[in-house]
Amino acid sequence: MNNKNIKRLLLAGLLCTTATVQAQNGFNIPFSQFGIGSTEQPYNLPMVTRMGGTAYTRAGYNYVNPFNPASYGAIQKESFVFDMGVNLQLSTLSDKNSSLKDADGNVAYLMLAMPVTKWWKLAGGLMPYSVVSYESVKPQTDVTTTYSGGDGRGNPSGVSEVFLGSAFNLLDGDGKRPEVQAGFNAYYLTGTIERAISYDFPGSSTTYYLNKRRYKKTTVSNFMFDLGIQVRQPLGGKYTLGVGLVYKPHLVMPLKEEALIYTYHSTDESLVDTIFPARGKENTFTSTMEQAQTFGIGLNLERNNRWQVALDATFADWAGMKCTEGLEKPVFGESTLRYGPWSRYAVGVEKMGDMDASTYWGRMSWSLGVHNEQGALRLEIDGVEHRIDEWGAGMGVSMPMRKGRSLLTLSVGYSSLGSTEVLRRDTWTFGIAVSSCERWFTKRRYN
Repeated sequence: MNNKNIKRLLLAGLLCTTATVQAQNGFNIPFSQFGIGSTEQPYNLPMVTRMGGTAYTRAGYNYVNPFNPASYGAIQKESFVFDMGVNLQLSTLSDKNSSLKDADGNVAYLMLAMPVTKWWKLAGGLMPYSVVSYESVKPQTDVTTTYSGGDGRGNPSGVSEVFLGSAFNLLDGDGKRPEVQAGFNAYYLTGTIERAISYDFPGSSTTYYLNKRRYKKTTVSNFMFDLGIQVRQPLGGKYTLGVGLVYKPHLVMPLKEEALIYTYHSTDESLVDTIFPARGKENTFTSTMEQAQTFGIGLNLERNNRWQVALDATFADWAGMKCTEGLEKPVFGESTLRYGPWSRYAVGVEKMGDMDASTYWGRMSWSLGVHNEQGALRLEIDGVEHRIDEWGAGMGVSMPMRKGRSLLTLSVGYSSLGSTEVLRRDTWTFGIAVSSCERWFTKRRYN
């Protein structure tokens, strides 16, 4: 089968048009068949979701914000912070002809932070970076094509992110001069992804055609890093202006991949004729993935520690990881994905809790916000490029526990990716986060 037909079948599986889409454990996310999968960051954190996706100026002594490592500078001395979040997602995939509903729940993150010295703070944690989870079936008169991606056993797979970060308090504010923190994160990405396309011919056609399967396994094991700065400048006696900056450098990283292309008789895949690799050749090869150079800036304005408005903007040459296969002829044919400039904007507003309030209601923090992503994906269909944009909104509440040092955060977010002209994914995300802040390093004066 030539590359042109492979491309058409791949695109048909992506769009699920005139196809029977079969759900599996976890989401069915057709967009995740590109690169190393679809990412939910930063909206998988309830603390970020409830502010519409704003994160670059956020900092607190009782939670962890990994999207600007300078935020760790807010962790107080003699404190230990443990932050954990879980999500429940309800999703609908739809095109012009049909729709599919799905649901999934997962641990959003596990993070911790602590002071090393008065001016040096340390944080680390584990988060999902991307997910690969899709299966679609396109029946035709002469062939049935099945597209699948996951762990090879019908379950979702993806890439996880382990990070270790530091923040440094460069300047302590005194009510007039600014407060300045700087930090960095070092990430380790790890995961294994399996994808396959199967072409099954009906019994009447097996005289002329043999069933075929294309399989590829991708192993991710790479290091990355980013840098961040936060500045808080008092304005008179009521207001404080905050600025956050984040930078991710352009990185080219290796990927280990292996592939098989073979024909088989009927449903018995033990009787196979291998097409790739050629006899005596290895089925493993090295590909590359690229992180785009990314700039992020955030602004926020607080009034008397009671209200705040935050704005984030992010710019990059493309979204996510650009992957280039290390074979002259791609295993699944030419990709329909194109890369172009990407930007994300988010704005949020919060009524901040007053720890001195006489009622518990007054000590709670309420927030909401919206976000928009331009050019999250670009797909070429019949020679026409379609830019896949996303927009969404979020809201939530943070409730103090244990005399205000710990937090319980509830959030709900909505996002819409794409359009029914190609494929639209509407997702509701319900999050719960517990941020425990304990004094672990205080010496008791009395036993």
